[in-house]
Amino acid sequence: MSEFILEIGTEEMPARFVPRLGEELVELFTRLLAEARIDNAGVMAYATPRRLVAHVSGLAASQRLEEEIVSGPPVRIAYDAEGKLTKAGEGFAKTQGVDAADLFVQQTPKGDYLAAKKQVGGGRTQDILPGLCLTAFKSLSFPKRMKWGSLDFLFGRPLRWVLALLDADVVPLEIAGLTSGRITHGHRVLGPGPWTVESAGDYFDTIRDKGNVVLDARERLELVRAEGDRIAAGVGGTVVWDEGLLLEVANLVEFPRPILADFAPLYLELPKEVLLTSMQSHQKSFGIQDAQGRLLPHFLTTLNIEPTDMAVVKKGWERVLKARLEDARFFWTADVAADVSKWLDKLDKVVFLGPLGTMGDKSRRLEKLCGRLALACASAEAPEADLRRAGRLAKADLMSEMVYEFDSLQGIMGGIYAARKGEGPVVAQAIAEQYLPAGPDSPVPATLPGALLAIADKADTLAGCFGLGMIPTGTADPYALRRAALGISRIIMEHGLRLKLDEVLSAAFDGYDGVKWKLAPQEALGKLLDFFGLRLRALFASGQDVDSRVADAALGAGFTDIRTLKARFDALSAFSREEDFSQAVLTFKRADNIIRKQGSEAGTTLTASINDALLEMDQERELARVLRETAPRFEQMWKADDFAGILGQLRELRPAVDAFFDGVMVMAENADLRQNRLNLLFTLVDRMKTVADFSALQV
Repeated sequence: MSEFILEIGTEEMPARFVPRLGEELVELFTRLLAEARIDNAGVMAYATPRRLVAHVSGLAASQRLEEEIVSGPPVRIAYDAEGKLTKAGEGFAKTQGVDAADLFVQQTPKGDYLAAKKQVGGGRTQDILPGLCLTAFKSLSFPKRMKWGSLDFLFGRPLRWVLALLDADVVPLEIAGLTSGRITHGHRVLGPGPWTVESAGDYFDTIRDKGNVVLDARERLELVRAEGDRIAAGVGGTVVWDEGLLLEVANLVEFPRPILADFAPLYLELPKEVLLTSMQSHQKSFGIQDAQGRLLPHFLTTLNIEPTDMAVVKKGWERVLKARLEDARFFWTADVAADVSKWLDKLDKVVFLGPLGTMGDKSRRLEKLCGRLALACASAEAPEADLRRAGRLAKADLMSEMVYEFDSLQGIMGGIYAARKGEGPVVAQAIAEQYLPAGPDSPVPATLPGALLAIADKADTLAGCFGLGMIPTGTADPYALRRAALGISRIIMEHGLRLKLDEVLSAAFDGYDGVKWKLAPQEALGKLLDFFGLRLRALFASGQDVDSRVADAALGAGFTDIRTLKARFDALSAFSREEDFSQAVLTFKRADNIIRKQGSEAGTTLTASINDALLEMDQERELARVLRETAPRFEQMWKADDFAGILGQLRELRPAVDAFFDGVMVMAENADLRQNRLNLLFTLVDRMKTVADFSALQV
């Protein structure tokens, strides 16, 4: 068995490119080797800012030999009337490289076809690897590609060298003007090389010991974490780790060297969020906090070198951070002294979105909409007056000096300033949480006031954009409307809010006044509700082990009450895993099909009114009895959101329904009798369709 190593050297790539490239290399080589029938013991891949490495161990020297049957032309075309091969038959034999005597007839569902058995594979791995590597090269994906010089080649960054070794032999490759060899380059400063690698088995020792490169991103990340924790403990603190930033830092360096630096204690008067933003966003550094969560005058940063004079390097980092903190301190001082009413006045000069008016107009709409949402929820946690005030002040911090400089702090600084300027905790917290959730994995607002303000803000934007016809298509969604719809849905579900989606969105449209719409509000509302339906389906159907038909069935019963929708979906998902699920669904669908065809489609009005005097058969009397007896429990379970219990009732009703179908002719000749029996089935279907649209369940 052989060992193969491929290294692609590049100019420094952005950190966001790196993680996915390693994963892609594993996927590509695993697939390509399998397609080429080359056995191996596994593929590993590594990525740093300057190199991509694929390593294959236990590589077979040649392809597997396999026998396969190849179909040719139909027999009626392959042979003439005398049973001799036609030109089509001869051509097939020649193409497959077999003798005519080795051809045979293969019977298929489509008829008899000429066929041949042939051996495939057997090629040398060394001959196949060059083409395989080039395919992998060209298949790598990047957020952005570069073209350099006159080369007709696109890649994430310019290539600098290619190393390709199968054991001790160079695998010949030519790409982007480069020829592969056995030369690698190490860390740009600590082990630049060039270094000669005699065989694939020597590569890892060479790149680590001579090149001073830590290839594995997970190892780099854990080195930063472990050393950071050790350093922070030395000053009596812990690192404020941000996992996203930690991953970014691990992919910015090839030789991680965490160090501790300091800043003046006077900057601790700034809010913790401001200090951390200055460190993380601009310096790719981490804060240090004490046991009470208060920041200490230190920060952790990660070098990509082992400096000869650590004091000089440390001082340079401190000087850069000091400049940013000094700016932040100036902004903080100015903002604390500012009058909020002046910020609100300035909002009237800032355009929100074209014809939708200014940010001042938006804040007044939020004030009204938050009030309506507070009344709809009727909770002591979210007083109407506080919600209206939060809506009015929600966008005020956009006029602050701090948010102008650190836009990622919008909302957060608004909450801090609101508290500093005398607003109550409900108002301040709601303002701080208004932009949550920021993405599919981001938390929703923790408080009810924050949840309602976030809903109002997103609903206002959605209504305005849809009214102007700015509806997302394909991948184009410049105003993040998909994220807004998903955010509203998640907030309602996770807070269990009894809000009706159509009423919330209708109230958002009502808040606009004097806007020249491209779509009439009712038309826009309809499209917006359809948009929500698609987002909800994507949300529910994206989970593991989730049958998309279950999501369709839950949505088909209505989705304007999102809180109830989530409960129905969970109950239906659990029910779908029960052994008798399929049979229960079929029974119900049979009833549903009958009343749909004989009711609405036939122009007949069906009701839940059953005339006992017209119940002739024992089976229909039994079904009527069971429906009446279970009705009170159904109402109780519906009010208690016990949808699992309601679906369990379907199991309870099934014997009576099956007996009804077996012994009763629904479409009786007597019109009154027929109507009564249809009403009996309608009673069943009308009850259960509130939980799910069973027609969507193809079982």
